[in-house]
Amino acid sequence: MDTINEFLVSANSVVNWPMFIMLIGGGLFLVFYSKFLPYRYFGHAIAITAGKYDDKNAKGDVSSFQALSAAVAATVGLGNISGVAIAIHDGGPGVVFWIWMTALIGMGIKFYSCSLSIMFRGTDSEGNVQGGPMYYITKGLGEKARPLAVFFAICGLFGFLGVFTANQFTETFMSVVEPSSTIYEMSEVNWKWTIGIVLAVITSLVIFGGLNKIAKVASAIVPFMVAVYLIAVVIVMALNASQIIPSLKMIISEAWNFKTVVTGGFWGLVIIGVKRAMFSNEAGLGSAPMYHGQSKTDNPIKEGLVAMLGPFIDTILVCTFTAVVIILSGAYLEEGSGIVMTLSAFEKTLFGYGDDLLMIIVSAFALSTLFTYSYYGVKSLSFLTNAKIGKLYNVYFVVMIVFAAVASLELVKNLIDLSYALMVIPNMIAVLLLAPKVNKAAKEYFKKLKNGRA
Repeated sequence: MDTINEFLVSANSVVNWPMFIMLIGGGLFLVFYSKFLPYRYFGHAIAITAGKYDDKNAKGDVSSFQALSAAVAATVGLGNISGVAIAIHDGGPGVVFWIWMTALIGMGIKFYSCSLSIMFRGTDSEGNVQGGPMYYITKGLGEKARPLAVFFAICGLFGFLGVFTANQFTETFMSVVEPSSTIYEMSEVNWKWTIGIVLAVITSLVIFGGLNKIAKVASAIVPFMVAVYLIAVVIVMALNASQIIPSLKMIISEAWNFKTVVTGGFWGLVIIGVKRAMFSNEAGLGSAPMYHGQSKTDNPIKEGLVAMLGPFIDTILVCTFTAVVIILSGAYLEEGSGIVMTLSAFEKTLFGYGDDLLMIIVSAFALSTLFTYSYYGVKSLSFLTNAKIGKLYNVYFVVMIVFAAVASLELVKNLIDLSYALMVIPNMIAVLLLAPKVNKAAKEYFKKLKNGRA
């Protein structure tokens, strides 16, 4: 395991800068190229999500709201609770500022990439409508670009594993329940194996049911679990209101700490923020277009506007609230990383019972994330082979849940970071090259909207 981890660390150091340039440099280009369009029509995006502009006769499998819920289910989860804690542990409070900046840029990226997922939809070997980077690469850029799509899909076989979620859920259970101290005499490792197997069984019951079942479960769980989490966080902040402004000031001041001891100095701090933001909202990664490509709409711009709400919900809102709780509680000064740090913050600020409440919330987050991530992997393998073989990814996905439960956080984190960084590169190349087609479609859409025909 140590040898694998050392390889992952070395590989990450090589791909960090190409990923950073494509994600931030490319993202900033898109923001200005769009003339800030996604941000100017934020209210309109909410109206579309609410179903005001739904077309019942449009192609697709799920509603825009279900697609957003499923995509948010895969992003609002342990990446926001545990990922933020890891970022603060690795880079200090200032890293949160760079998470914000990446999320704002990510809204523009999601607008373009998810518009493309509708604009260039394809079909799998069974004739089902499909969307996502593999399809807008091959259909938008042509067959000559197929190697980019293949590379993306291969990386997706690893990046879309639910290993981080399974690992951090197991750590949550071990920290809160402390099963080793109960009358059930089992070693910590055996408990972790048991948790992994139970998680795998529960996940299997949903993911083998296909997209519609995943979307229905996600759209039912996500709004509720986000609401419960936000209520808990608001209570914590209300009880510690005097510490909110100092916490936010610390985030902003530390963001510009050019003498930081973080590996890589100031730019190392920025890259940690970018990587954790990408892990939180997946903008630029290419996963969300896979879900949004299934939406019942024939208008790419509508779907792009719906999709760009994702980074705002899961990063600007959820990640910020998590970060403030961690900072004002003082938990960021402790040794623990990941979910352990967040659990400590909630326990300290919610009368000693916050960690139990977070355990319940994390359970919902973990399951919804596992349900949705499996679908991304199925689509990746289906593209590389065919739809029948693609479904076998779920077996591999479930097996890896069990192994992730006993793996180290460092190994899991490095595997996902490397896979994500490699996936960003082909996806952003395609999004940047196809951006003019999105601008053209947007111009036509907003002209119709102005005339009341959208």
